[in-house]
Amino acid sequence: MTLRIFDPNRRELLAGIGASAAGLIAGGAGPLVTAQLALQARPATLALRPGQPPTPIWELAAASHLGSVRLKRGDRCELVFRNELPVPLSPVWYGLNGPAASDPLRGRAPTTPNTTETSIVSMSNAGTLLADFRLFEDGLKQPARPLPIIAEETSRPAVHRDEVLLIEEWRLRPDGTAVPPGRDAKDTTALYTINGQTSFELSATGHQRLRLRFINGSQRTVLAIKLEGHEVRVMALDGQPAEPFPARNGAVVLAPGARADAFVDAATAAAILLHDGKEARQIGSLTITGPAERRAPLAAPQPLPSNGLPETLDLRGALRFDVALGATDAGWIGPANFSTASAPAFRAKAGRTIVLALKNPAPVTTVFHLHGHHFRLLDKLDDGWKPYWLDTLAVEPGQTQRIAFAATFPGRWLLESVASDWAAPRLVRWYAVE
Repeated sequence: MTLRIFDPNRRELLAGIGASAAGLIAGGAGPLVTAQLALQARPATLALRPGQPPTPIWELAAASHLGSVRLKRGDRCELVFRNELPVPLSPVWYGLNGPAASDPLRGRAPTTPNTTETSIVSMSNAGTLLADFRLFEDGLKQPARPLPIIAEETSRPAVHRDEVLLIEEWRLRPDGTAVPPGRDAKDTTALYTINGQTSFELSATGHQRLRLRFINGSQRTVLAIKLEGHEVRVMALDGQPAEPFPARNGAVVLAPGARADAFVDAATAAAILLHDGKEARQIGSLTITGPAERRAPLAAPQPLPSNGLPETLDLRGALRFDVALGATDAGWIGPANFSTASAPAFRAKAGRTIVLALKNPAPVTTVFHLHGHHFRLLDKLDDGWKPYWLDTLAVEPGQTQRIAFAATFPGRWLLESVASDWAAPRLVRWYAVE
């Protein structure tokens, strides 16, 4: 990518942010398109209160898919996006690295109302991805549902079922309408759904191995999800394969926007429990139907195929930077007012290892998201890292977490920070890889 130095006005800013939605915009001749995808931003309703009228919402939906979208690693996808909402929008893709994800600070303007635009998305890595409108929160008049995007491995893992569980959070007023994130949620009730259902049921035959793709589609809350009485083996986080490990106490903890692929060997009927940091509640169930397919325990799963991220990072020769999360006096600003004329959080030459010390001075947990690259969470002594990659991290109040990544992809990339409070604003900065 070629850097273009400019000081955008509001339209130019939105043009840049919108580019993250559609992936790399095709420029001239390229490989043949291998897949097509039609997405719509549109009004919708969701039945959140039994016996009451449905709640108006907005959503990102695929015209030719029910629920999640499934593509393959290596696909070069023609994306046709139709905006049927009254504000300029583009879906922002989370989980694609590098040029395939496009630089969020360059490209076309977001799609205006009642307009259709076509672009190209290159699926550079397999994994569980997410597309949504969270960078456009200031303009949303209704809370918006995200869309899971699945990029399947070229060789499929040995599982019987592959299911997406999109967990979403809603803040409902007494009249049944919902408050968008970033607004005052006073006098509202928190409600959670899985795949749009307040009581989700997952059925399986006994001794089936399930691949469950957990997605925290909420906008502000760190959530833990648990399948009672079952070992939950984590296989991937934020769309990148991990060294398989059992979830602690069987619970997968996810920051807003984070994803976890887990293998579960269905054994008995079980409750699906969710904890939002205040209380645990049942939001679904696993039911066992029909005869067991096999009675002998399944062999331990093999790691998922690598997406090609580096096996080692040069921590000794790394460039190191301190990043205070959410502090407006430290360069963070709302997306609508962002300008690349502001100072970057840091600059680095391509090929260098970057270590960021993420400091959270806020009295509440703050969520950090890195665009363009995945990172390793470093051990407390800064002498190693956890056996997985992330693009999203929740940092507790007053804590500092260190992360490291290889600055592989030249460009200008966003950093995101948002406190885990419904009314908190989403803030952004940028960094450069040159």
